[in-house]
Amino acid sequence: MKASDTMFLPSDRDSTGRSLGQEEIELLHEVIDGGNLFCVPGNMVPRFEREFAEMFGSPHARAVTSGTAAVHTALGALDIAPGDEVITTPITDMGAITPILFQGAIPVHADVDPDTLNVTAETIAPRITARTRAIIVTHLFGNPCVMDPILALAAEHGLPVLEDSAQAYLATYKGRLCGTMGDIAAFSFQQGKHMTTGEGGMVLTGDPDLARRARVWADKGWNYDPKAPDHEFMGLNYRMTELQGAVGLAQLRKLPEMVKARVRSVEALLQRIEDIPGVKAATVDPDAQATWWRIPLLIDEEETGVSPADIESTLVRVKVWAKAGYISRPTFHCAQFTDKRTFRDTWWPYSAHPAPIPPETLEEYPGCRDALRRVLVIPWTEKHDEGHAAYVAEQIRSAIEARRTAVIGGGLES
Repeated sequence: MKASDTMFLPSDRDSTGRSLGQEEIELLHEVIDGGNLFCVPGNMVPRFEREFAEMFGSPHARAVTSGTAAVHTALGALDIAPGDEVITTPITDMGAITPILFQGAIPVHADVDPDTLNVTAETIAPRITARTRAIIVTHLFGNPCVMDPILALAAEHGLPVLEDSAQAYLATYKGRLCGTMGDIAAFSFQQGKHMTTGEGGMVLTGDPDLARRARVWADKGWNYDPKAPDHEFMGLNYRMTELQGAVGLAQLRKLPEMVKARVRSVEALLQRIEDIPGVKAATVDPDAQATWWRIPLLIDEEETGVSPADIESTLVRVKVWAKAGYISRPTFHCAQFTDKRTFRDTWWPYSAHPAPIPPETLEEYPGCRDALRRVLVIPWTEKHDEGHAAYVAEQIRSAIEARRTAVIGGGLES
């Protein structure tokens, strides 16, 4: 392909892939003209929280400064304490793991289904111990976990479920929105998510007690009670600013159409790659509707004759950005775990655990191992259209053919 034939694709890092415009500017003007950027006496953040809760059909929402802050606030609302264990996934952003450690708790990884890349009731069950205090389920890439068995398992053991819905806006399982099925949920408004405030997050819950605790916890434990004002318990300052709230409110009102556009173009891409041997999308449960934050393609190296890394290196030459493996390693293989880098050289909270915790290996997590070996992730935004989908599909097809030919001919570049 000639350089002139390369199609320019939208990017979530700039205006080509983000739906930011006059609506956000008008609400920002309203904030600036009013002169108050602080959410407590403000109106943008409360309006954002109220409309977010209404869209998701949940009574309580608490806006915070990031997706990581949302996870941390949710754990604080659940009163996770030192020595507790929290079950989570090894395929996630570290922002969903570190808050567990800052609560003095131990992240316990459950394996994933290699075709969905999500945890399941079957992988969670053997990880439950007498110290387990919560289960985090991550709807990875906007593909909902199979929730009914997970919720039944959690209920059997009396454990709350925290839904990490950072990548799953308006995705559904059996008609229920991700973020509304567990006890509490965390969302992210980071730059690349379905909707954005640059950074930001939201905690969502139907439980009034968890809602109150989340609101107070994210404001340094301060209760704003006129009769008995006090710092009720230890918390952090994760308050969202009115500026973020203004952008978030405008983005939220666009969210349904942005999600529809994203799903429409992703489905167009997936249809066009159906006939490529050895390439398929991550499996979606028949009762679920994915809303695809990014597109996880599973590559059968034996059938295609090339690896996800081979395909990635060819795609990036024609400006189709892709990532083999999604994350370079499972979370438990990051340096903070392998080199015991938590609180200085104490290795706390692991050092306080009553039993030694040996290093974790990929052999213990065959689903995670196979998923990371096979997955090729394609970035996507609401600004991608069916023309972009056709181009990307053709480049995937061409990349496989080109790399296979190079391998067979012995001319594969290093």
